[in-house]
Amino acid sequence: MTLAILAGCLLLYAGAEALVRGGAGLAARAGVSPLVVGLTVVAYGTSMPELVVSITAGTGGHGDVAVGNVIGSNIFNIAVILGLSALIRPIAVHVNVVRRDVLLMLVATLLALALMVDGRVGRVEGIVLFAGAVTYTTLAFVWGRRESSELDGVAQERTGGVVTALALVLGGLVALVVGSRLFTSGAIELAQRLGVGEAVIGLTIVSAGTSLPELATSAVAAMRRQADIAVGNIVGSNIFNLLCILGAAATVAPLQAAGIRALDLAAVTVVSILILPLMRTGYRLSRWEGALLLALYAGYLIARWPSK
Repeated sequence: MTLAILAGCLLLYAGAEALVRGGAGLAARAGVSPLVVGLTVVAYGTSMPELVVSITAGTGGHGDVAVGNVIGSNIFNIAVILGLSALIRPIAVHVNVVRRDVLLMLVATLLALALMVDGRVGRVEGIVLFAGAVTYTTLAFVWGRRESSELDGVAQERTGGVVTALALVLGGLVALVVGSRLFTSGAIELAQRLGVGEAVIGLTIVSAGTSLPELATSAVAAMRRQADIAVGNIVGSNIFNLLCILGAAATVAPLQAAGIRALDLAAVTVVSILILPLMRTGYRLSRWEGALLLALYAGYLIARWPSK
């Protein structure tokens, strides 16, 4: 059980790393900006563990894990990953992220919560969410083509060639599939042995484990002063989680998520709203703001963990 979780985490991380490197290498040759790469290629690549885990859990009848993984990952992404990244180095925020992408993330959050307020996400609702993901991705690339951003941040991710990049993408996907199955089975078994509800496991252990690629990517990007990648990765991942992952999982198998509580929905809403004014203060996230986000996550864990 423990070995399955650890092996799953390692494969998830390795798979996401390969997928991001390969995808970013292909995107660099397509001539898109670092911000667009962060919002799409990097964000979607690092969110692949969440996608595979939620679909696997949903088709296995574990709706609480599938939905809890998405909600918990979004809380973790903002409160922990952005918080830690800002503590490492204050992050400059692109004006377009604040004026456009964070607002769209908030809209996606409210839409997803409205659809799951009855404790389930049906197939039709899943299709609506997935259509939103396709629309956002298309618009992101259209906007990116109109912007004159330099490609310095992407150049570091170039691979040896198109064939190498494609091999990394395919290898990463295989590792993600295997890793997600190991991680999900181990986490569910752990939940049953400890007597902890599946919703809590999905909201905490599973969501944190599948967010490791985002954590590593944003932390490294912050250290390298690649703010567009660091912030775009989180904002794009959250949009992808809500629209594509929740939408795809519900389309494949309608999700029952009675274990997701008002506290969880309130937490993801609060942190999603909070980063808007934090980012608008000089268009940067300072160290004290990062500490505030981390403190909020600690408070959420204390309030949520004892509950099933």
